[in-house]
Amino acid sequence: MGKRKFLQAQWNDLLMLNYEVDPEILKPYLPPATELDLWQGKALVSMVGFMFRETKVLGVKWPFHVNFEEVNLRFYVRHFDGKEWKRGAVFISEIVPKSIIAFIANNLYKEHYRALPMRHSQIPAYENQTEFAYEWKLKGRWNRLAAKVSDHFEDIKPGSPEEFIFEHYWGYNKLTDLKTMQYQVEHISWQVAKVSECIFDADVAELYGEEFIPFLSKKPYSAFFANGSEISVRIGEKIIIDPTPPK
Repeated sequence: MGKRKFLQAQWNDLLMLNYEVDPEILKPYLPPATELDLWQGKALVSMVGFMFRETKVLGVKWPFHVNFEEVNLRFYVRHFDGKEWKRGAVFISEIVPKSIIAFIANNLYKEHYRALPMRHSQIPAYENQTEFAYEWKLKGRWNRLAAKVSDHFEDIKPGSPEEFIFEHYWGYNKLTDLKTMQYQVEHISWQVAKVSECIFDADVAELYGEEFIPFLSKKPYSAFFANGSEISVRIGEKIIIDPTPPK
């Protein structure tokens, strides 16, 4: 039987701008017992904006913490548990508008959350498109992640780049050089829509570090949008590496 469900919610309107980066800049964040999960030999990071809705923690809806935005920067790894490969994501930074959410996630899951003022918009555009935008205020300036999205959705095709980006059902965090936090994320396969006119305007150095500027300042390698669904995140568990070398 799996671990108890810690978080239940809806993740909706997921905008993901994907950038190719030098794998070396991801090594400090790589959890023990994992390796980079590459797409056609490329190390990708994703700038992600989406909505949390109907959020429950251990089955309870907390007042004023049910519906809110999140923006995060993540990359992709895999872990072999002795029987199978588990494909997962590692979060470099996550932004939410509520400080209590950041406190809980940072302490229980050793995530990298920070709380900032946030807002979002969803505006009908021309030619059967909708403009989605996620914004957060840092040092008095509004940062922005946005794009125009087709109103036509379709299933994710097996073997597609969309499948690689969206079909990761585990989360991994580096606790120490020998310990990793692993947790399972459950949801149905989402539908996706075409994306155009992407915008990412942010203080990359302050949010993610100087080393990410050359990569996040370029045009995205790809851009995807998913409708989302109900999700569950199960209580995490530790993976501990044996420091003793095999004889």
